[in-house]
Amino acid sequence: MHTLLFLEPGHFHAALTLREAGPCVDETVHLYATPGPERDAFVALVEAFARRDESPARWRVVVHESDDPLAALIAERRGDVVVLAGRNAAKLETIARLHASGFNVLADKPWLLGLDALEHLDAVTAGPPLAMDIMTERFFALAAVRQRLIGVDAVFGTFALDDPARPAIEMSLVHHLWKRVNGVPLRRPPWYYDVAVQGDGMVDIQSHLVDQAQWMVLGDEAPDFARDVVIDVARRWSTPVPEALFRESTGRDSFPAAVLGRVRDGTLELPCNGEIAYRLRGVTVRQRAEWRQREPQGSGDQLATVVRGTRAELGLRLDAETGFRPRLTVRPRPGAAIGPALAEACAAWAADDLPGLECVADDEGWRVSVPTALDGGHESRFVRVRDQFLALVDGAGYSPALAARIRMRYTLLGHARERALEAEGAGRS
Repeated sequence: MHTLLFLEPGHFHAALTLREAGPCVDETVHLYATPGPERDAFVALVEAFARRDESPARWRVVVHESDDPLAALIAERRGDVVVLAGRNAAKLETIARLHASGFNVLADKPWLLGLDALEHLDAVTAGPPLAMDIMTERFFALAAVRQRLIGVDAVFGTFALDDPARPAIEMSLVHHLWKRVNGVPLRRPPWYYDVAVQGDGMVDIQSHLVDQAQWMVLGDEAPDFARDVVIDVARRWSTPVPEALFRESTGRDSFPAAVLGRVRDGTLELPCNGEIAYRLRGVTVRQRAEWRQREPQGSGDQLATVVRGTRAELGLRLDAETGFRPRLTVRPRPGAAIGPALAEACAAWAADDLPGLECVADDEGWRVSVPTALDGGHESRFVRVRDQFLALVDGAGYSPALAARIRMRYTLLGHARERALEAEGAGRS
């Protein structure tokens, strides 16, 4: 049985790790945070999980008052696992301090804002104790099916590298500054709009995209940044944030002093978008993360991924065109007869561990779908990451390969950000 400790949970991802109860998690959790709206929002969301009609998750949140929550958490040692999701400016430093004090740490992305923080990365991934980031998309059911299809040579072939203008892996994610979580408008802390605290478009959502590329290209192998990665292009750009949008999403009257240097004519230019083109063991990758202002009614986050093989192209989309339901398509390349192998693979997986998996032919190829019961959506995946981490803590710990993937992920992002700043002629910012 594990007791979870939450340190300064300034992002709603912290509470999502408590969306469901678990047999190896004590119902009492301890919260170390300074008083204020961020602490209150965490408690309110956890309490909302307890009030829902279906499968309520009943937690007992014990709040500990302190002028120095980190020091108090370490001194009191009321549990063995610390969950971090909030301010990112000193996240790796905080993880390192907790790790050195004997705590296992499950920390939301990003772990760093730039290259300076890399000095802590080797130590926190040395284990034990264990430190892991929250990579939810590995529990996205259709992404897992896509991963299996990449491994079926008779369906996918190998990564297609024949067209320099079309990367073998092309990924795009769209998020919104104003959005709903658990059915209600999300209240963001004011510092979320300060890239010196939250991070910019080169390090935040990009961490998920790098992880997906690692998964597709390397599987469970251990990468090495110096050996396996060549960065070709890195760039970032801004989303305009009018003061009215800032007020609505934060509840604050005006921009804080820390961001005024980026405000022009009453609008904050927020460099939250980024694109990185690189080669991972020779496989060409282009990934793009974008933030828009407001989530349209009835919509949500959007994704579009294309993985190009020598025999087939795998497309995974979630947007208005798909009715905001994920859709996985398999498009054969000219002359590639992949139908029998695809049908055989899908039938085997449906009979094994993916009941209800279907592969249906359409005009351009096939559509692959899974029942909703196999994937409860983005918010439900945080609990699965939590339980995966606790299983690692209870077992032999994570493998050197997993530690290497974490190190490579953030090393790549740190260097990509440096490249983007150099392209802007801005130096460090």
